[in-house]
Amino acid sequence: MKLLLTSGGVSNPSIREALVDLLGKPIADSSALCIPTAEYGHPWCTPASAWRFIAGQTTAPMCDLGWKSVGLLELTALPSIGEERWVPWVREADVLLVDGGDATYLCHWLRESGLADLLATLPETVWVGVSAGSMVMTPRIGDDFVGWPPAPDDRTLGVVDFSIFPHLDNPDLPSNTMATAEKWAAEVEGPAYAIDDQTAIKVADGTVEVVSEGQWRAFTP
Repeated sequence: MKLLLTSGGVSNPSIREALVDLLGKPIADSSALCIPTAEYGHPWCTPASAWRFIAGQTTAPMCDLGWKSVGLLELTALPSIGEERWVPWVREADVLLVDGGDATYLCHWLRESGLADLLATLPETVWVGVSAGSMVMTPRIGDDFVGWPPAPDDRTLGVVDFSIFPHLDNPDLPSNTMATAEKWAAEVEGPAYAIDDQTAIKVADGTVEVVSEGQWRAFTP
C-alpha cells in the first residue's frame, strides 16, 4: 500500500502533486472510498462533522478533489455484511480517504472489520489520511491524543516505523506548539515527525518523503 499521511488533507499543490504521483493517473480518473469511522470515537466530533467530511465541506480537502467517484466505507458495518460484499469494493478502489477523529478507535475498527489484514494485499492502493487517519498507521500516537475511553493504550497499527504529531501551530489548537511536540516525541520513544496542515509524509516502496509548503520537524530517539 502507498501512503500519503497528512495533517490537514490535500491542502496545497505540492501535496496534490504527490497524490497524483502515488495514484499514477489523474484524480479525475480515480475512484475513492471515504472512511469517516474515526470521527465517532473522538469527543470533539459529531454526526455533523462526519457528514461534512463525506460531503467535502471541511477545511481539509479530501472528498472534494474531483474524483471519478466517491463511495462511503463505514468500518463498523463491515463485520455484519460479510467479506464477500465489501472486499471487492476495497479492491476496486484506487484510493482510501481516511478521516480524522480518534486513532485508537479507528485502529480498533480496522482490526475488527478485517480491513487491517487486507491492507498488505493492496500494493497499488493509496491510503490518504488526515490527522488520526494518518496517525493510525504509526506505532504509537502518545497518550495526549487518545480520546476514546476504552482504548487500552496509545498503540496503533505500526504500518510505518515513525509517529506523527499533527496540526503543528494550528491557531484553533493553541497547545499544538513545537514545545509540546518535543515533549510528545520524548514520550513516544521512536522516530517521529511534527507536521503542520500544509505538510504530508509520502511513503512508497520503502521510501519516506516529507512534502511541505509549511512547517515540520523530524525527531530521532
